[in-house]
Amino acid sequence: MTELTSLTVQACIDGLRAGDFSSVELTRALLQRIDSLESEVHAFLTLTPDKALAAAKAADDLRTSQPEDLPPLTGLPLAVKDVLCLEGVRTTCGSKILKNFIPPFTATAVQRLLDAGVIPLGKTNTDEFAMGSSTENSAYESTHNPWDTTRVPGGSSGGSAAAVAARITPAAFGTDTGGSVRQPCSFCGTTGIKPTYGRTSRYGLIAYGSSLDTVGMIARNVADVATLFQYMAGFDPLDATSVQLPVPEYTLPETDSLKGLRIGVPEEYFIEGIQPEVEMRVRAAITQMEVQGATAVPIHLPHTEYALPVYYLIAPAEASANLARYDGIRFGPRLGEGEDLWHMFTETRGRLFGPEVKRRIMLGTYALSAGYYDAYYGKAQKVRTLIKRDFDLAFEDVDVIAAPIAPTTAFKFGQHTDDPLAMYLEDVFTLPANLAGVPGLAFPVGTDSDGMPVGMQLMGPHFREDLLFQVGHAYQLATQWHESWPDVKILN
Repeated sequence: MTELTSLTVQACIDGLRAGDFSSVELTRALLQRIDSLESEVHAFLTLTPDKALAAAKAADDLRTSQPEDLPPLTGLPLAVKDVLCLEGVRTTCGSKILKNFIPPFTATAVQRLLDAGVIPLGKTNTDEFAMGSSTENSAYESTHNPWDTTRVPGGSSGGSAAAVAARITPAAFGTDTGGSVRQPCSFCGTTGIKPTYGRTSRYGLIAYGSSLDTVGMIARNVADVATLFQYMAGFDPLDATSVQLPVPEYTLPETDSLKGLRIGVPEEYFIEGIQPEVEMRVRAAITQMEVQGATAVPIHLPHTEYALPVYYLIAPAEASANLARYDGIRFGPRLGEGEDLWHMFTETRGRLFGPEVKRRIMLGTYALSAGYYDAYYGKAQKVRTLIKRDFDLAFEDVDVIAAPIAPTTAFKFGQHTDDPLAMYLEDVFTLPANLAGVPGLAFPVGTDSDGMPVGMQLMGPHFREDLLFQVGHAYQLATQWHESWPDVKILN
C-alpha cells in the first residue's frame, strides 16, 4: 500500500470506499506525521487529535452500518485555517486578542464539508487576522516552508499551504483577501482556489476586509480542489453577500487538449523587478498550454498599477471597522481595568494587537476620517471600479488570464520585516482579482535555481471556477510539477 500520508484527496476517498484502509488508520497516520514534523514546520495552532480519532471511528462505524447511504467524503481528514469558526474548537485568528475564543457555531463553508463527511485535524497557523504575506505576523509562531525551513511559506494561509506541502493533511481550508490562498500556494508548490466573491459563504469567517474576503481551498492538485469546492460552494442565507446562483458540476476533462482556449497574457504582470526565473517558468507554462492547443493573446489591464494603493486603502479601512469590536467589552479579554474606559481600551487593544494589525487599523482609520474620506477611501473605490472594468473588457476577448502569482519565490525569514512596503509588493499580482471579485486558480509550474516552487495563476470571469478547473486540470494532465513534494526532515 502507498504511504497513507502521500495520498491525494481522491485516492483517500477511493481507498476508504474500497476498504483498503479505514478512516482511523488514515487519521492516525496523518497525526503521527504531524507529531514528527510539527516542530519543524509549525503548521498548526491547535490540534484536535482526540476529536479527529473519535470522528474517524464514527465514520468507520457508519461505513459498516450504512454502506449504501454514506456522505460522499466520509472519513476524509483535512485542516481548517484558524480564521474560520469551528464549534467547540479554539479559534484565535492568529491573535492574542482571541486567544481563548471558543466559537459556539461552525462557519458555513466548513460545516458543508463536515456534512459531506470530512474530519478536522485542527486549526492551521495564519498571519494575525489574515494580515500578512509570510505568516510571520502570527502572534504565536511562524510557519516554516517545508521546501526550505529557512524561508517563509507565504501568507496568510501559510499554515494550510505548508501542511499540504508537508503531506500532513491532504487538503486544508484557506482564505483569500488579497492573495492569501494563491501566494502561499506559489511558495509551497500546492494548488488552490480563490473563488469569485460571493460564491462561498463568509458566515463564520472572522472578517478582515468584508468586501474582499473569500473562503478557498488548498490541496495537491486541481482535481482535489474541485472535488472539495463542489461541496463548499453555493448560496448561504446567513451571508447577505452570498450570491444566489446554482453551483455547476465541476466536471474535469479526460484529455489534456486546450484546443480553442484563448489565454490573455497581461503585459502589466511581467514588470521590471520580477525574479527572472518566475517570469521564465510562467511563460513556459503558457507555451505548454499553446502546445496543448490554446492560443495566447497579449492583453492590457491598464489600471493594474493602481491596485496596490487602492487595496491598501480599502482593506485597512474595512479592517479598522471590523476590528473595532475587539475592545475588551464586546469581544476579547480585558486589560487595564481600574482607571477609566479610555485607559482600558488602549491597554486592551495596544497590548493584544500585533504591530501589523495596529498599522492597518491606523491606516484605515485615517482613510475614513472626516475631511479625508473623499480624497482617499472614496477615490479608491472609484479606481476599484476601473480595475473591475479592465477585467470585464478583457474577458470579452479571452477565456482566461494567465499571470505570475508573486514577483519572487519564497523569501527568507525577516527579509521584509523592517520594510512593510516591500512585503506589500509581494501581493502586487494577486490584489487585482480581489478588487475585481473574479476567481483565481493557483498551481505550480516549475522551480527556481534553488529548487523553490514557482506558481502561476489563472483568472477567469465571475463564477467561472468550472473553466479554471478544466484548464488547470488539463495542464496538470500534461505536466508533473504538481507531483513534486519536499523531502521534509523527520526529527523522530
